Amino acid sequence: MKRMNASYSPPEGLQEEPFKILPRDQILQGDCIQMMNRLPEKSVDVIFADPPYNLQLKGDLHRPDNSHVDAVNDQWDHFDNFKSYDDFSRAWLAAARRVLKDNGTLWVIGSYHNIYRVGATLQDLDYWVLNDIVWRKTNPMPNFRGKRFTNAHETLLWCSKGEKFNKYTFNYEAMKAFNDDVQMRSDWLLPICSGKERLKVNGHKGHSTQKPESLLYRVLLSSTNKGDVILDPFFGSGTTGAVAKRLGRHYIGIERETKYIALATDRLKMVEPLTDADLEITPAKRSLPRIPFGTLIERGIIKPGTTLYDLHSRHIARVRADGTLICADKTGSIHQVGAKVQGAPSCNGWTFWHMKMKDGLVPIDELRQQVRKDLH
Repeated sequence: MKRMNASYSPPEGLQEEPFKILPRDQILQGDCIQMMNRLPEKSVDVIFADPPYNLQLKGDLHRPDNSHVDAVNDQWDHFDNFKSYDDFSRAWLAAARRVLKDNGTLWVIGSYHNIYRVGATLQDLDYWVLNDIVWRKTNPMPNFRGKRFTNAHETLLWCSKGEKFNKYTFNYEAMKAFNDDVQMRSDWLLPICSGKERLKVNGHKGHSTQKPESLLYRVLLSSTNKGDVILDPFFGSGTTGAVAKRLGRHYIGIERETKYIALATDRLKMVEPLTDADLEITPAKRSLPRIPFGTLIERGIIKPGTTLYDLHSRHIARVRADGTLICADKTGSIHQVGAKVQGAPSCNGWTFWHMKMKDGLVPIDELRQQVRKDLH
């Protein structure tokens, strides 16, 4: 997913014509900055970038048994100095910001070699960091020389275009459901790409820094919607495109190396998109239509005079014709009465109050969900 020359300098010469139609589901061959400058302004929903890490490796690496380690020593990861790398980062991040929609977000992944420099450049360009995600690897490469801690994680920075650009997509409820109804945290425990998932060419790694699909699955599920356009300016082996295609999203890949384009193209041909039904995710609660409690009464789902209970039947309230409740000397909405009987400052009456059904006590929120389903 990376490429660059040893020393970065801005592209020279005549610029090619801008794209009149957004090249969705295509791999564009060329310099990522030039290609992004050809894309329409504010045209992509999310950018996932896996830029060169500038690992600064010195010489070959060997295991204790003296066998050679297949490390990242590709030419595209070599830079003359930090300034050259910073100039490159500033150039591609500025181009990325131009093509990103105002409600879009940018993901950048890196290691300790580069992520702090990239993070500073992001903030210099007015990006707003929403989260830093720690990808903790279950099976990291050991530290063969035994002179440092094992590098067992990488960092992802998730950013909006600025502090005031706060209408971005975050599928909170879907990620909570994905995580067994517990809020998804910013530390992700996932394996590195290995085994059958690792693409090979003549028995060797097809790409030295291929990312696991599980990582991109989580990125795209959390921050994109079906039909969104995902741009990857360092397309490499095509992991972003493969996951985007499977999840019903569109991709645009930019890659300079012909060998990686061939690898990614063959990979993408094998990807089967999920069906529309399988792509449905848990919607954000704020995006659901508002259903007043009175709607359940006027539809006859809950009748005036019905008795409601809390989960343990410690509090009992009767429903009145106007949708208010009465519990002893306390009256008000389902939320107000729920708060009063608990002596609490607030209460979600939909989950607090229950109605007796054949199967026992059922939260009235389940009845609301049925109305939403009927309206949909």
